[in-house]
Amino acid sequence: MESMGRSRWFVDLKAWQKARAFRKAISSLAKGFPVEEKFRLADQIIRSSRGPSANIAEGYGRFHEKDNARFCRMASGSLNETLDHLTVAVDEGYISTEEFRAHWNQGEEALRVLHGYIRYLRKIDAESGMVSDPAASYGDEGEDDIFTDPPVDLIF
Repeated sequence: MESMGRSRWFVDLKAWQKARAFRKAISSLAKGFPVEEKFRLADQIIRSSRGPSANIAEGYGRFHEKDNARFCRMASGSLNETLDHLTVAVDEGYISTEEFRAHWNQGEEALRVLHGYIRYLRKIDAESGMVSDPAASYGDEGEDDIFTDPPVDLIF
């Protein structure tokens, strides 16, 4: 996946990158949960945090805006589920209020970028009804491209 002269991949999507960063943060956070929560809350929050990036990737691979948007809506649901699990973690005293706020803000940012991507997909579908490799701008407030460079650890 060399960045010069290659096709776009899902790893270039800002929405996927935000979901990936959130997944990694949640995985690290869950390692600090009590041992008795390993197969309960820790397992649930880790599984729900893995859904968004996987759904964004799968939707991107469908090469059709309606299908892609459907998978992105599933990703949004999983992000919201993960945020709910965070409320359980803070309510039960497994994480501090500061940890909760930091992770909540990261999840909200992932949702904001994902929802911008969904709006972009709906617009493309409404305008053309055609299959495309998205490369136009989308989102709000300074979001001028749905793509960025892939994470450095994913450049071969």
